Amino acid sequence: MEFTRSRIRLRIYDLLNFWKVFRASKLGIIGVGMLAFFIVIAIFCPVFSPYDPREVVGEVLAPPSPAYILGTDQIGRDILSRVLYGTRMSLLIGITAAAIAVFIGTTIGLVAGYFGKFHGEALMRVTDMFLVMPQLPLMIVLAALLGRSLFIIMMVIGVTSWPWMARIIRSEVLSLKKRPFVERAICIGCSDLYLIRKHILPNVMPLITANAILTVPGAIVSESTLSFIGLGDPTAISWGSILSAAFNNNAIIFGLWYWFIPPGLAIVFLSVSFALIGHVTDEVLNPRLRKQRA
Repeated sequence: MEFTRSRIRLRIYDLLNFWKVFRASKLGIIGVGMLAFFIVIAIFCPVFSPYDPREVVGEVLAPPSPAYILGTDQIGRDILSRVLYGTRMSLLIGITAAAIAVFIGTTIGLVAGYFGKFHGEALMRVTDMFLVMPQLPLMIVLAALLGRSLFIIMMVIGVTSWPWMARIIRSEVLSLKKRPFVERAICIGCSDLYLIRKHILPNVMPLITANAILTVPGAIVSESTLSFIGLGDPTAISWGSILSAAFNNNAIIFGLWYWFIPPGLAIVFLSVSFALIGHVTDEVLNPRLRKQRA
């Protein structure tokens, strides 16, 4: 029990120390503030939303007004309400798809880097095969073949986003295998599973954390792209589906800026928030990067 309490106190100290260094970066604080803004919207969008996003509330293509701040779409639904509810979908798909990609990439990177030889080479050849395939066409093909449900979209994005993560993790594991503390653990008879769980994985966790955060923006943009071209979940309200409806109804030609600019800016700002947090996290967790900036 005392050992467990000591570990908890150590974890809390590490988190406090991380935040102390992180908050010294203005870019990191800006990223956290932007992300917090979107999280609040996603949680409380029923409170902020003036209408039900699926309800027809006004005339078709009504311009912005006090009643409809961003106007209405091609069937009379409130665009502001749909943009607010789209935040939930983008965060859900972005984080879930990134988690899938990180899990696959980390597992393959650990196995390939630690065991090497036949297992490592076989896994790296599979990784290379995915790396040389254009990601967007591959996602389009998989989404078209497997279906357009929310689960399928998350799996497609996750399964096509892991190769570079596997490469990075494998390189770090190959370096860690040569460290004295790992060699000593091997000499005293520690099992492979114990070595990976207690020595290798904890030392690559900072790298995994930083790259996991940086994976989310790509997943958000990928979901928006699939929805824009009509391969997203037709029942889900997402920023990509709003942009798709605007494009299909010639919003750009008719100058209906309030239909396509808000969701486009939302995608940009949410992606930038994760990118800022990811880069600063990488800098905080990597002492060499901190020294370079200093």
